[in-house]
Amino acid sequence: MIGERYTLDREIGRGGMGAVWLGHDQVLGREVALKQVGMTPGASTPDLERAEREARLAARLNHPHVVAVYDLVTEGTEQWLVMEYVEGSTLAGLVRDRGPLAPDRASAILLQVADALAAAHAAGIVHRDVKPSNILVSPAGQVKLSDFGIARAEADASLTQTGLVTGSPAYLSPEVASGQFATDASDVWSLGATLFHALSGHPPYEVGGNVLGAMYRIVHEEPPRLSTAGWLAPLLDATMCREPEGRWSMAQVRDFLATGPVAPEPRPDPEPTELLAPVAPVAADPVGPVAPVAPADPAGPDQPRRALPVVLVVGAVVLVALLGWLAYDIGRGDDGEPAADPRNSPSQDRSPSGPSTSASSEPAPEVTAAGMEQFIRDYLAMVTSDTRAAFEELTPEFQAASGNYGGYQGFWRTIKNAQVLSVNADPDTRQVTYTVEYVRDDGSSTTDEVTLQLEGTDGAYLISDEA
Repeated sequence: MIGERYTLDREIGRGGMGAVWLGHDQVLGREVALKQVGMTPGASTPDLERAEREARLAARLNHPHVVAVYDLVTEGTEQWLVMEYVEGSTLAGLVRDRGPLAPDRASAILLQVADALAAAHAAGIVHRDVKPSNILVSPAGQVKLSDFGIARAEADASLTQTGLVTGSPAYLSPEVASGQFATDASDVWSLGATLFHALSGHPPYEVGGNVLGAMYRIVHEEPPRLSTAGWLAPLLDATMCREPEGRWSMAQVRDFLATGPVAPEPRPDPEPTELLAPVAPVAADPVGPVAPVAPADPAGPDQPRRALPVVLVVGAVVLVALLGWLAYDIGRGDDGEPAADPRNSPSQDRSPSGPSTSASSEPAPEVTAAGMEQFIRDYLAMVTSDTRAAFEELTPEFQAASGNYGGYQGFWRTIKNAQVLSVNADPDTRQVTYTVEYVRDDGSSTTDEVTLQLEGTDGAYLISDEA
């Protein structure tokens, strides 16, 4: 008996964290899955922090396609994670037993996973270990995503030891394989690699005993492609893309799968230069209006047109004369005299009061603490009401580092209000540090201290980095 209410029946699975048992909740009278908390590679004690994190993050989601976590129980020297029991097989087992899946069958499964991950990203949670063995499929086709044990909330610190890569090597994104932190875009790659496995019957990268070799290929080689992907080929291209900023958001992946074989490729979010680029004005005709088109020759197409060359010659002479007259007229002043060459003029200002103020005499823009602080207050007031406009306050490089608009919006859409508690700016370095209270849609709140790097001057700042 575990926790004086759970009985163990039989072992139904085993993974890196330990064994998973089918059990029975004696209080509520239902089947449950109990995962015995084991040790991660290189550890000497059970990873209790990981188990607690999985319980906490899974409880935050409460999503129909996420395995629910009911309890975390300590029994003597053992710890058990009590979860929803999903009867069926993992996606890895399904492909192993039945072979590669057809695109329509694979899309029905991956759609449910994408829906769960889109909700996780909207809640500020990165799963970091999306793979076929963490996707449970019931006989009725119900899909559940499991194992948030190495997931990371945006407010969490790093959860890994130096040099220890989290996630399964065959499904790691290039940026994570090269040692960077996982983001929403990293989950998108892993879902694409999972789709590759479902369609082909094997992982996109064979690891075997050469983990470093596999990771080198992930980072440096172009992703593999499938000739049998059918209508899902664009999805593989848009998820298994080496550059994170080139991938679709998880919401776009979900919507593409939901639309089905007729789904158009989602339009990427416009770049800032596209949003702000001015429309080039149409140049005015220097000669005048275009002459109307002459009516058709009543003589018909079969009659000779000997007069046409003469008409063209006369028209050309008239046009040359007209252009010459315009050039002469423009070169004269309003009084009929030739216009003065400004290069020979001693002064362009003849007013009694002296020369007018020129652009070179205007005061240079300033960088002040007050201007920087006001920019931050305006930015945080805008970001919860007009996220798109606030996104344009980032430099293009920092927009990409923030996961483009999809990743940026994924965080801010969960924030109802961002209240500035204090702010301190340093004009010399253009760094501004502020304390902010985030109030989420569910009424919960957190306080954070943030340091941003600005570029520009008062009235024209952009955020270029987070220090």
